[in-house]
Amino acid sequence: MLNPDPAGASLSFEAITEEKAGEQWRSLFDRHWPAYKRWFLSEGIEARQTYLAGYRALKKYMPELVPTYEKLVELAGGGDTAARFLSFYCPPAYMSGCSQAIWSGDEPLLVRNYDYSPALCDGVILSTRWNKRWVTGMTDGLFGLVDGMNDSGLAVSLTFGGRTIAGHGFGVPLIIRYILEVCGSAREAARVLKRVPCHMAYNVTVIDKAGKYFTAYLSPDRKTIITDARVATNHQTHVEWHRHARATATVERERFLLQRLALHDEPADRFIRAFEKPPLYSTAFDRGFGTIYTSVYWPARGEIEYRWPGVIWHHEVAKLDEGVHHIRYPAQVI
Repeated sequence: MLNPDPAGASLSFEAITEEKAGEQWRSLFDRHWPAYKRWFLSEGIEARQTYLAGYRALKKYMPELVPTYEKLVELAGGGDTAARFLSFYCPPAYMSGCSQAIWSGDEPLLVRNYDYSPALCDGVILSTRWNKRWVTGMTDGLFGLVDGMNDSGLAVSLTFGGRTIAGHGFGVPLIIRYILEVCGSAREAARVLKRVPCHMAYNVTVIDKAGKYFTAYLSPDRKTIITDARVATNHQTHVEWHRHARATATVERERFLLQRLALHDEPADRFIRAFEKPPLYSTAFDRGFGTIYTSVYWPARGEIEYRWPGVIWHHEVAKLDEGVHHIRYPAQVI
């Protein structure tokens, strides 16, 4: 949750465990819904898909999530607008920055920077067992996730794909949630990403407990491309939105990470620390591309770290270190 701070951006992060959706989730929704409702209706209700369209899409593509969706809609008060929002079907367009990479040393891991506007970040680390698996990650819209891991040791994160196209499909945070709820391996996750439509261009990087990994390029107007790329920034096979690429330095960040992976025989912690400095770490909060946090997923251990300059918060997938961290972002990182 964003805190006004005239000296610079600050954000409070809250870690919460609620095995089945209940009063804690309802409280979070009540707190965040006014801002999300304004965003969701920013183009008018007529621009959004109907409740029935979203419900039918969920039943077709993610049927295992339907009981959870129905429970969350009930907790949210059962209103039409909230029900449309929670389906994540054809939401308003949105984009982020972000860098992510697979480090494949003795113990493979997934590292990512989430670059976004602090005013649009939930700031909620949520651990749940809504279905059969424990799932822990950073929420978006309180149902979706921008990155996370499940108790099978499957970790997933996303970056914006650098294209302006928007079409019929789900907001990618719900697809991330769905993968972690129903999949136990990278192979299973790839099958999901090939069949579930995404409403914008995104890159999804996946690694499992066995060290198998891939990066998928999603777009509403193209078939999903599954690659063996270990790095994803904010373009796909090539740069298509040049203005955005220049603003976010997507090519420079990709080259930096590829060079580190190819040329440096370095320990995991040194590789992780590279995400806490330029060119990966950004303080461009006024343009919506500041680094909100760095997350580190250790699939074999079932452990997660969330990092900020000078702060490391350790968690286990099914055993969060519950509490609140107040983060004040630096004006500059050297």
